[in-house]
Amino acid sequence: MDPISQYAIDVLEGRQVAGLPERLACQRHLDDLSRSGQLSDDLARRVDARRVGARPRPPVDPEFPWRLDIALAERVYEFVGFCHHVEGELAGEPILLAPFQKFDFGVIFGWAHRDSKVRRFKKAFIEEARKNAKTTELATVALYLMVGDGEMSPRVFCAAVDRSQARIMYDNAKSMAENAPDIGERLIIRDYKITNKKKGGILAPLSKVNRNKAGLHPSGAIVDEYADHATSEIYDLLSSAKGGHRRQPLMVIITTAGMDVESPCHKEYEYCKLILEDPSLNDRYFVMIRELDDGDDEHNPAVWIKSNPLRVLIPRSFEELQEQHDEAFGSNDPAKIRTFRVKNLNIWQHGNEDTYMGNYMGQWDALAVTREKFIEMTQGMPCLGGVDLSKRIDLTADAFVFALDGERVAVCAHGFIPEEGIKRHEKTDKVPYKEWVREKWITATEGAVTDYNYVQRHIDMSLKENKWKVHQICYDPYNADHFATQMTGAGYLMVEIKQSMQNMNEPTKAFRDLVAAGKLVHDGSPLLKWCVGNAVQIVDSHENIMLSKRHAGDTRRIDLLAAIIDAMRQLDELRKMNMDGFGF
Repeated sequence: MDPISQYAIDVLEGRQVAGLPERLACQRHLDDLSRSGQLSDDLARRVDARRVGARPRPPVDPEFPWRLDIALAERVYEFVGFCHHVEGELAGEPILLAPFQKFDFGVIFGWAHRDSKVRRFKKAFIEEARKNAKTTELATVALYLMVGDGEMSPRVFCAAVDRSQARIMYDNAKSMAENAPDIGERLIIRDYKITNKKKGGILAPLSKVNRNKAGLHPSGAIVDEYADHATSEIYDLLSSAKGGHRRQPLMVIITTAGMDVESPCHKEYEYCKLILEDPSLNDRYFVMIRELDDGDDEHNPAVWIKSNPLRVLIPRSFEELQEQHDEAFGSNDPAKIRTFRVKNLNIWQHGNEDTYMGNYMGQWDALAVTREKFIEMTQGMPCLGGVDLSKRIDLTADAFVFALDGERVAVCAHGFIPEEGIKRHEKTDKVPYKEWVREKWITATEGAVTDYNYVQRHIDMSLKENKWKVHQICYDPYNADHFATQMTGAGYLMVEIKQSMQNMNEPTKAFRDLVAAGKLVHDGSPLLKWCVGNAVQIVDSHENIMLSKRHAGDTRRIDLLAAIIDAMRQLDELRKMNMDGFGF
């Protein structure tokens, strides 16, 4: 069996310990073999026996254009073998790829068009903990794209947030080339650029401080430690600069988790996890995320391999990891603990100073029930409605809040977005709006702007179908005067919710407290989950909070949550009046 598929089946069958995202990435590879008709019957049975998730293994698809060409993967393996380590205790020794590295390289370079042999994957996202040789690996990729990729006048960039970081990967590639005669003899090696003697082109470092970034036309780009990038400037520049004249351009993003869940990298991370769950979202984007699973004990060294596939193979490095753990948790310093989780365990920290849900976001999925169960729980019940009417070109929401027994609260929310803007919003927001429309978590309204009549019709229909008895509909007054008048005329009791810190403090805290205490029930909407995860808070000197967005024009939308919080404001008032039943 080829080393790519061997590693994949080892992961699925548990011989190689891996987290859920890596298991999904391995299953994706094996499923693609099934689609291409390259999966043996025996391996198919083994894959079926250890599947992750509910999606069945796809059958052979005659229209599937891609095939695994192991010769293309082996060409890269052979090239890497000519390179040597340039730092640390292994300096001077040949680079030997570990099985997980062969998998990553093999998938990226081995999958190609069955006729043209053009590489399938145009982009790759690899996330794992620090000190697992990501930069060393990708320095060899940079050299391969410069020497062995068959591209005339290749232009390859080692990109990072600043000049010093960009130089790290470039200097690694430069030293490798200088110490590998078979590679170096084909190149002109300078301090700030490398040129192919026969094919021309350049390999160079790139950061946002480079003055002239026009006319890049990259054939290859490697974005290093994307989590450190405050903006997507470099990513966007390289992504948009990939010209159609390049036969098989490749962008590789490598990173470790970060502490800013509002960063462009975290948005990319969330999008990549969606691809792992549903690869049809982007068939030409390779994703590998190595992280601990929810519920893993971060103090158990046996699970550290999930985010540290190389360090656990090197005794001295693994001992250092254990020492770093003991020092961080022994210090009782929250900053050191957070740093260990992020850098050494590759765990994104939702608990930065502004993030609303903090680490409680990890409990969200456990509070979900099916839509059918949610309707059964709330059938015929009184409720409060909430509405958040954003700009007509953006996301709009309605919501319903129910008081259950034992102080529990049930919530659900629905989105609305203009049909003509969906494609644009999928690119800016990097979430699968089209799929959510198909699954009826969101309604696409006709035209280029949201027609608020759809919101009224959805509220009418929800109340009728589920026999809900709405007491009040609470709304943010922004942009809502006409809608409120229209709804009042239709017989609804509309309540304006003043969006002030003092007014929104209690319901905003109450919602989070319900999640933390496990007393909230929701219907599993992925759109609502996205909004809840996006929310950040602002805090005043009296520790009052309210929801906010960090940047004007931010695409990390919170509208469904905002609609719920508006309704929660009235729930709090009615409970103070001992009206849990809302007077019915």
